[in-house]
Amino acid sequence: MRLTLISATIIAALGGLLFGFDTAVISGTKTGLEEAFRLAPADDWLGLSGSFWYGFTVASALIGTIVGAIVAGRPADTLGRRTALIGIGVLYTVSAVGSALAWNWGSFLFFRFLGGLGVGGASVVSPMYIAEISPARYRGRLVAITQFNIVFGILLAYFSNYLIAQFLSGEAEWRWMFGVEAFPAAAFFLLLFLIPRSPRWLVLQDRVDEARVVLGRLGTDTGDVQAEIEEIRASLDPAHHSLREPLFRRVYLQPILLAVAIAAFNQLSGINALIYYTPFIFEMAGAGKDTALLSAVAVGFTNLVFTMAALLIIDHFGRRKLMLVGSIGYILSLGSTACAFYLYQEKFQAAMRAAKALAETKVAAVVDATAVAAAESALAGASAAAHLGSAIVLISLLVFIASHAFGQGAVILVFISEIFPNRVRARGQALGCFTHWVMAALISWTFPMIAARSGGHIFAFYGAMMVLQLLWVLLIMPETKGVPLEQIQKRLGIE
Repeated sequence: MRLTLISATIIAALGGLLFGFDTAVISGTKTGLEEAFRLAPADDWLGLSGSFWYGFTVASALIGTIVGAIVAGRPADTLGRRTALIGIGVLYTVSAVGSALAWNWGSFLFFRFLGGLGVGGASVVSPMYIAEISPARYRGRLVAITQFNIVFGILLAYFSNYLIAQFLSGEAEWRWMFGVEAFPAAAFFLLLFLIPRSPRWLVLQDRVDEARVVLGRLGTDTGDVQAEIEEIRASLDPAHHSLREPLFRRVYLQPILLAVAIAAFNQLSGINALIYYTPFIFEMAGAGKDTALLSAVAVGFTNLVFTMAALLIIDHFGRRKLMLVGSIGYILSLGSTACAFYLYQEKFQAAMRAAKALAETKVAAVVDATAVAAAESALAGASAAAHLGSAIVLISLLVFIASHAFGQGAVILVFISEIFPNRVRARGQALGCFTHWVMAALISWTFPMIAARSGGHIFAFYGAMMVLQLLWVLLIMPETKGVPLEQIQKRLGIE
């Protein structure tokens, strides 16, 4: 692989790193946000609980993500993939600084919404740009670098949250958790000026001479730049298709259904519930705050390791095999997590009550050493009773995140970026990502409300959805490994 191809891929994939960081950073700020913006657990005057309003606060970024995903295709087509990424870098930077300096709940929601616009845009444009600059034999692993960076960003967010929690407390803690994202966001913005424009976008704009130069720097499958140019032109078929033709036409029905299905299943696994609420889930399973934050780091590290493994083999094993392995892992891990919550629910709740009682005793106006000792003893007993169930939840969720990283996580961005023809790829990618983020918003908003009533029910539901995904992979999903982008549309019956 050529240096220009590698460097452009790494820089564009930094959008994924910020995507992951921005998505996961809120997981460590639950208590701080509830206290700062009075998202109390008691019902409000509308009868809505604190869980509802905290879920809405988390979902505010996801609302931005939905909007960002659906609108990103237009500027990516008109201004170019690189210019769209530069705008995304601006959104990330402003969101990080604004979220850290938010003066009230409304301003916080606004800046998180801006960050969501960046995440939604990056989920569309970063993998699309990389797919369009990559020769077919490298495309899977190069596009998967975006996913690697997403999970690396998630791990960095978990680790950053843990470190900040060790040195800061109160309002400064959650503000710094959001604010540190400004540094990599600014670096992403500046580095984007060093990468070339997408050669396929240049051909779309009839800037063929520029496209020829860029392809010469990036490399092609055959080594024949002119032949590549002609194949791209042929795929556009200007005699029968306009670049402004609508996406929702019968000819594009198959890739549309494939993109919507894989995006919906991705979220119906519950992956974003785990990413947004990792410490909360482990606290639900009887772990203390510090243990919950460390468990989140373990989840992030597992995600990273198995994403790396999938990245190395995706172009050899193919997309379908990874999806099959991941689906089976999902079903087993979600089933065991649901069983643990069904069997140990009362012991988990006793441990949570004991942890809360100890925290309240330690911050009382007059700290009673005897009362603190009694609360610590009660917590130790409750934690011991819940220990086996907590261990099952931890192990099961580590298997879950490994299954996701090795399967859906590695495949989704690659697959959606491949299945649409050049002339509608930006809008097709936007549709897939829009579906993904709508489902993510629904899952993330409803999770705390449902989980507060029954952890078993919610994980059992996710497991049932993964049985359906397994059937979809077995019966419907096509293989796109090693097939040039212009040939994939022919295999899907699109001329």
